[in-house]
Parts: sequence; structure tokens; C-alpha cells
Amino acid sequence: MRHYSLQDRLFSSLQQALSILSNKPIAQRENPGLRYGEAKLSPQQIRHQIGLMRVNHAGEMAAQGLYQGQALTAKQAHTELHMKQAAQEEIDHLAWCQERLSELEGRTSYLDPLWYFGALLIGAVAGMAGDQWSLGFIAETENQVSSHLANHLAQCATEDRKTQSILMHMKNDEEQHARQAIAHGAAKLPNFIQLLMKCTSKIMVTTAYYL
Repeated sequence: MRHYSLQDRLFSSLQQALSILSNKPIAQRENPGLRYGEAKLSPQQIRHQIGLMRVNHAGEMAAQGLYQGQALTAKQAHTELHMKQAAQEEIDHLAWCQERLSELEGRTSYLDPLWYFGALLIGAVAGMAGDQWSLGFIAETENQVSSHLANHLAQCATEDRKTQSILMHMKNDEEQHARQAIAHGAAKLPNFIQLLMKCTSKIMVTTAYYL
């Protein structure tokens, strides 16, 4: 398997960033929400569903930056490949969230570039620390995202099967990504880093819900 040069990786990351930030992600898998009809929701419920999906879309923007940053600085070719494969699966999530927002007549976060490039920087730094730590960062991130999605499923309007189905599929994928990272040799992160990640995530979730 070819191990790409830093120049190749930088060019690939730039292309990916332009594609992601253009808000035209293309899913490889069918949107799980398509099998359900649109529920009759109150204006208040619609606003809340839009807020939840905007947060999830912002989280997927950050996931793209994170995986791209880690692939950019991965030490081993198999780690780089794992990051790129996971990023491709996360594009499905990004597309599904964007499609659901459009159906609800909502918008994505104004701060999407910040979520993407901030996560890209964090991912690159994590990658430079070594593949085991980078994979550990992925495992912890995905575990926290899974917990966050479980919370959103609990808040989701019970009538809105379209949104529920999307969130459930995303949660299953995130849990699988965490297991894969651990299987590839992820190191357990120190408690203070886990806490810092939770605090950072809380700021993004609160901000993206409104902005």
C-alpha cells in the first residue's frame, strides 16, 4: 500500500476541506430516515429538532476535521487508512444531518468553518503524539459522541421517526468506530484530557444549537 508524502496529504486535505465546507456532502449509504414519512410536529418541536440536528451536523463537521488532521500526521500507513475510512463513513452522517435540516427548513451552524478547522488542528496535534494516542483520542471522542447521541435520542420527539432513525444509525457507527480504534491499539487517555474533551464538546453543543 502506498504511503503518501506530506505534500500529497496536504493537497488531499485541502480538497476534502473545500468539499466539506461547500455543504455538498454525498452519502454512500441510503439515508435511514427515507423509509419514514414526515411526522406532524408543533412549531416548538420543529425548532428543537432543528437545534438538535444542527448540533449533530456541527459535530460531524468537527469529525471530518479531526479525522483528516489525524490522517495527515499518522505515523503508520494502516493508521492513516483507518482514519480515512472512518472519515468517509462520517460523511454519510454529515449528509444525513444536512438532508434532515433541509426537510425541517432549518440551517447549518454559522460556525461550521470553526468546528472543522479547530478539529483539524486538534487532530493533527493528536496524530503527532503517536498513533496509539491518536487512536485513543478517536476512541474517547466516539464514546463521548455515542453518549451525546443517546441524549439526543431521549430528547427527540417520539413522533419523529425520521430523525430517530438517523440518530440511531449514527450512534451505531460511532460505537463501531470506537471499537475499531481500540482494536488497532488505542491508548487510554488520561482523565484530565477526557474531562477537557467533555468541556470543549459542551461549548460546541451549546453554541451550535443556536448559531
